[in-house]
Order: sequence, then C-alpha cells, then structure tokens
Amino acid sequence: MVYSPPVALTIAGSDSGGGAGIQADLRTFSFHSVHGTSALTCITAQNTLGVSRVDALAPEAVIAQIEAVVDDIGIQALKTGMLLNQPIIEAVADYLSGLTGVSCVIDPVMVSRTGAQLIDDDAIATLQQRLIPLATVLTPNRYEAEILSGQSINTLEAMETAAQKIHGLGANAVMVKGGGFDNELRGIDVWYDGTTLTQLTTTCVDTNDTHGTGCTLSAAITANLALGHSPLEAATQAKAYVTKALNFALRLGKGQGPVGHFYPLLEKRSM
Repeated sequence: MVYSPPVALTIAGSDSGGGAGIQADLRTFSFHSVHGTSALTCITAQNTLGVSRVDALAPEAVIAQIEAVVDDIGIQALKTGMLLNQPIIEAVADYLSGLTGVSCVIDPVMVSRTGAQLIDDDAIATLQQRLIPLATVLTPNRYEAEILSGQSINTLEAMETAAQKIHGLGANAVMVKGGGFDNELRGIDVWYDGTTLTQLTTTCVDTNDTHGTGCTLSAAITANLALGHSPLEAATQAKAYVTKALNFALRLGKGQGPVGHFYPLLEKRSM
C-alpha cells in the first residue's frame, strides 16, 4: 500500500538530550501520523540539567534546508522554535513571507518558563515585527506574552487582555500559555483569534518532568493543522495530547525529564 501523509516542517534547534527542540517536534509529528521534516537553526549541548553550549548555523544553511524540503516534498504546515539570533529570524521571515498555502505556528522562543531571556533585544524586536504577523497560531508563554503585550500577567483577566493586545500585532490567533504559573492558573491557556476569546483547560498534571512541553504543544498544533483541523480545534487537540504525554513523563537524568511523546507504547507496557 502506498500512503502519502501530510507533511510538517519544524524550524528549530537540536536538543542533544532529546527532550525538546527538533527531537520533540519530530516525535510529536510521528504520533499524529504526519511526516516530519526539519531545518536546524542551532545545535545545543543539552541534558536534563540545562544547556552548556549553543552553536548557531549560518542563516543561509537554515534557508537551504527549508528550500530543500519545500521544493521537493512540499509541506502543509510548519512551526518555528528556537531561531536564536536576529540574522536567522530575518532570513526565516523573508522566506516565509513568500510562502503561500502553508499554516505557520510561531512559538516565540525568547524567554524560558522560569523567566530567563534566551535571545537579545534586537532579536526580540525582529521577531515581533517580522515573524509574528505571519503566524496562523502564536504560542507565547507567560513571560513572552508580557513582553509582547507590554503588561504584567498575574491574573486570568490579564491573560485575556494580553492575548487581545498580542493579536493586534498581526497574528491570526494567539494562545497565551499558563503552564509557567504556580497557582490556580497553572495549565490554563487563553485563546483569542479576533472573534473567539476562550479558555483551554485540561486536568493539571503534578510532575516535575516537563521538559519540552512548549515545543511539544506547538508541534502538536502544527501536526493537527497539517491534518486539516481548524486552528482552534488544532490547539484543543494539541493541549489534550500534551496533557496525556505529561501523565507519562519520563524520569531520566538528574534534572527535569521530558514528557512521554510516545505514551501509547508506554500505556501498553504498563498494562
């Protein structure tokens, strides 16, 4: 039997520990029966304890990877993750601005869930001005949403206001993530697409092994868009997938383990 699956592309960094980045994205695509392709932006020396080294690829090398995939295989959806620096962000924005008929999920990786800034101010400004207006779905965490909206976010009402402000930057839909909170807002995400303002909620999972949740969520949204779901349905399905994967989080290494992207196999083993 010959099968032609939907194809998704991830433009992101490599996580040598396998919990986030390109590795998490490709596992997530496979779970959804979507063929995963990739364009690496940087290579990290990384494990469950943190990142010890980052090496960026040349912007030309990043674009060459994207072109190789798009020109031959074709894609239905793509996501961006860690783009690392201003030249790469500019090059990716230039290329994506000329791409038609492809859903774009922008995970604006610029601040970690703990509030640590990951890229410099110039890169943040370029991402905001050039890349965000291309987003079918934008998935900022709490701290990224604070930067993009220019306000603090400590309440549900503030999340909703921030989502509406960020939508004004040009994204088709915004999903402000609440996973970084340590109170009753933890795990509540706010969705706004210019018409619908709603909360996306699931059962909160009590685990310290949450490495890669942001990458996994944006990859799952991308996969569901490639499968033909609407943006809101794609986000809802993706949140359910991440919640299930958190229930089967992996206890690996000495630090924060990753989510269980292949949880159906783990479910079978636990029976």
